[in-house]
Amino acid sequence: MKARNRVVEKPGEQQQRSVFCVLPNGFPAMAEHLSQSELDYPFKLLEYFNGFRVSKVIFSACELGVFDLLLHSQKPLSAAEVSQELGTSEDGMERLLDVLVGIEILEVELTKGTAYYSSTDVANLYLAKSSPKSLHDMIIYQSQTIYPLWNNMVDAVREGKNQNEKTFGLSSEDIFSAIYRSEEQMLKFMGLMNSTWIIDGHDIVTAFDLTCFKSIVDVGGCSGALARELAKAYPASTVTVLDLPKVVQTAQKHFSQSDDTIHFHEGDFFEEDLPAADLYVLARIIHDWKEEKCLTLAEENSCSLPARRGCSASGGSAV
Repeated sequence: MKARNRVVEKPGEQQQRSVFCVLPNGFPAMAEHLSQSELDYPFKLLEYFNGFRVSKVIFSACELGVFDLLLHSQKPLSAAEVSQELGTSEDGMERLLDVLVGIEILEVELTKGTAYYSSTDVANLYLAKSSPKSLHDMIIYQSQTIYPLWNNMVDAVREGKNQNEKTFGLSSEDIFSAIYRSEEQMLKFMGLMNSTWIIDGHDIVTAFDLTCFKSIVDVGGCSGALARELAKAYPASTVTVLDLPKVVQTAQKHFSQSDDTIHFHEGDFFEEDLPAADLYVLARIIHDWKEEKCLTLAEENSCSLPARRGCSASGGSAV
């Protein structure tokens, strides 16, 4: 039997309807409140349909270097000036800049009939590559890797596997063989992870008080960005990044900082014993493998944890 929809209008509330999906047993599966205007014209649906266009506008502007140029120009620039500096067509650039104004990422002012563009504070902070809080590396990875993969989402659902082979001609068996297939690709992925933790790393590591853990290992810690946030928040603790040898070497070569207090440990956490620690952090890695491997990793973490006294979590903790 199929579920059926029921629309209920409450007396005196003509501008809002409650839409229920009712299961065969008569119980509502979910309820969503929609305004009458939304039912008359699908504003939200159209916004969702066209969301990819907004993403691609931002991706393209980042790849072309628009935000860095505007940040360093010290003055608003015309479309002709931007296109000349970046080697693009003037018409194409003007269209791109106007869309960025429309979504409130850039600002525009008219002077003697000519439009001059400048960045908003948000664009300068998060979209310019030179900003300490830049999401540029995240955006490049989304544009050049994630976006093409999502073009094959229908096949992913049908087949139940990732689409690296169809998208990039790479084996779909080992996802990290694709991600780390070259130093260039590895740097893109590590840049993505670095950007991620620059934004929300501090909030994550301070969501719980981890002061009692004197030795912390970030399992699969990649560039060390989250480990650095841990080290800043808990300076009395020793923080170590555990990852594959080639990842550790790349992290130390490209992402190390002069004031680093974190340590790196080369190893394969599926093949080798974990280095001793009071706390193991598993952040944004569990989703990379099937459940059996995740359970194996969780068991290994539990077995490696020492008993701790004076800490709210008896016997250590795994996050």
